[in-house]
Amino acid sequence: MKHKNSHLLVGYWSRLRSGRAVPDQTDIDPRAIKRMLSHVFILDAANAGRPIYRLAGTGLCERFGLELKGTGFLANWEGQSGTALAALLKQALKLRQPLCLSAIGATADCGMVELETVLAPISFNDGEPARFLGLTQILSDMTLLAGRPIAYQRLVASTLVREDEPLAASSPPPPPLPPVVQMLRNHPKAPHLRLVVSQDRPADVEVNSEEVLRRMALLLNGAP
Repeated sequence: MKHKNSHLLVGYWSRLRSGRAVPDQTDIDPRAIKRMLSHVFILDAANAGRPIYRLAGTGLCERFGLELKGTGFLANWEGQSGTALAALLKQALKLRQPLCLSAIGATADCGMVELETVLAPISFNDGEPARFLGLTQILSDMTLLAGRPIAYQRLVASTLVREDEPLAASSPPPPPLPPVVQMLRNHPKAPHLRLVVSQDRPADVEVNSEEVLRRMALLLNGAP
């Protein structure tokens, strides 16, 4: 893991376990991760082939140019990456271990950045682990996006994170990254993605942080 917030999230997840294999969603206190809350999300992976955003921070939604809650996590990944991710999500849930993903994100006009996503498995109401507490961070220069939303992602590498071995052996990466224009052309939802990113950049919004924390706390403790 490269970003300090990735380490902080995994550390928080580990502390929440309190001797259990994974923490429960209701254990999460938004105040404890306030500094990174806008880029945090909850992923429902009961069907690992079609994981769904249950919650998503405002900063993350703005970065991808749409409201992510209720949408598919794999919707803006190319096909081969999506297939690999479905298998990786299943593995992380089975082993009860956090997963770190390295990816390239691209805008419709070919601005590219490096992304790091951490997915830490959690249960809900003490059931079997079927969800993830997630965090996505941009590692490279954000000005390369020129204010445009990320329309497309391609998986570059993945790592299961272990407490006694923080950087475990990575799974084989997909083939070399093709030109972004060709990637967008090949993506089954490319027309929709182009439409989304062709919109003007969302206006800056003043956020009441206390209200955001209150609402997220309610959702974390009561979302079905």
